[in-house]
Amino acid sequence: MSHYVVDANVSVKWFVPEVLTPQALRLLGGDHHLMAPDLVYTEAGNALWQKVRRAQLTAAQARRVLSGIVGAPLEVHSTRELVTLGLELALESGCTVYDGCYLGLAISRECQLVSADARLEGLLPARYRRHFLSLASVRA
Repeated sequence: MSHYVVDANVSVKWFVPEVLTPQALRLLGGDHHLMAPDLVYTEAGNALWQKVRRAQLTAAQARRVLSGIVGAPLEVHSTRELVTLGLELALESGCTVYDGCYLGLAISRECQLVSADARLEGLLPARYRRHFLSLASVRA
């Protein structure tokens, strides 16, 4: 069984057809143990709100998607336990503290953060790159 940390952009792709949705679904449907900081729900909710504002989803669709994300099989970790490391990673790399929390969870659990965020990958110092897996690289 593989262990991965997934970010909010991956969780949204489980329920909203987008670029890289097939790769995201491979994570959800495979023999994988998935984890995320509890902020995944807030970030996913915000992404869905933005999709409603851009008329990409209806409010009813956004509610259903969020319900699916909340019900997804994720081992959720408190940001209270991750925010100190998240801040340190943000200060070192220039990523957001939010992203630092996801990455910090991956580092602490000796696994990889799966994300479609190419900007984040480019910010990471070399020593943390082994803890990052581009969603585009996910295979069945």
